[in-house]
Amino acid sequence: MKKIWVTGSKGQLGTELFNQRERLKNFEFAFTDLKELDLTDKKKILKFTEKKKPDVIINCAAYNAVDKAEQEVVNAFNINRDVPAYLVEAASDNGSILIHISTDYVFDGTATKPYTEEDSPNPVSVYAKSKYAGEIAAQKYNKCMTIRTSWLYSVHGTNFVKTILRLAREKDSFDMVDDQQGNPTSATDLAGAIISVIEKIYQTGKGTNGIFHYSNEGICSRYEFATEIINLSGLKCKVNPIKTNQYPLPASRPMYSALDKRKIKEVFGLEIPEWQESLKKVVGHLIEHPEK
Repeated sequence: MKKIWVTGSKGQLGTELFNQRERLKNFEFAFTDLKELDLTDKKKILKFTEKKKPDVIINCAAYNAVDKAEQEVVNAFNINRDVPAYLVEAASDNGSILIHISTDYVFDGTATKPYTEEDSPNPVSVYAKSKYAGEIAAQKYNKCMTIRTSWLYSVHGTNFVKTILRLAREKDSFDMVDDQQGNPTSATDLAGAIISVIEKIYQTGKGTNGIFHYSNEGICSRYEFATEIINLSGLKCKVNPIKTNQYPLPASRPMYSALDKRKIKEVFGLEIPEWQESLKKVVGHLIEHPEK
């Protein structure tokens, strides 16, 4: 039986991969988070890989506190740059396929059409620079597939959707930027896509090396995203559109970071849902099962 090791298993994507693991019936999974394995310790990674001998490693582990990274530079680079480099060494020693998750934030946001995999990254924040450094480390391995995604949310953990629902319950109105555009992405859909990719790799022998983009279809602003969340929730709260310069944050965000998904759809035959369709499912679940 083939084996898959998922890092960052308690995060949004790791949790969704755990929930969908039954789809890959001929695979045995190992899930680790910080409590099980400190990925910043290369010796521990190499020892774990030697023992488990995974055929596929899916790296969902990341430092993703975008604003905090401006102060915690070393920590951000340790996790986002060094861990992928350690996983490459472990995967190479073992002959494993590595699937590494990256971000739309590697782009500077000056584009006017969706970014393709051929467009040159130009990260503008510490978080983005650390993630791009991780991509460079990962792509040195010829059996590595890097998947960039964007604006990830789910029913788990902390994310934009859950923050908006909390604000809508607590306030009559709040402000949201309307000049940052991108693709909201359901972690459920991304996990499903990764599983489909693994199935295709083993069915067809397709190569895994290279960079691919995956996000839900459709582009919106943060303001439109927040407004749709509230509309779907049935809560009564007004969202006021403002500009980014009216709400300064420690880290810069790309103003436009929509991703072009043609490559992953063509290579792996994926069908990708519209963002509103996937959002409806998550908001419905969160309204039906409010967190205590």
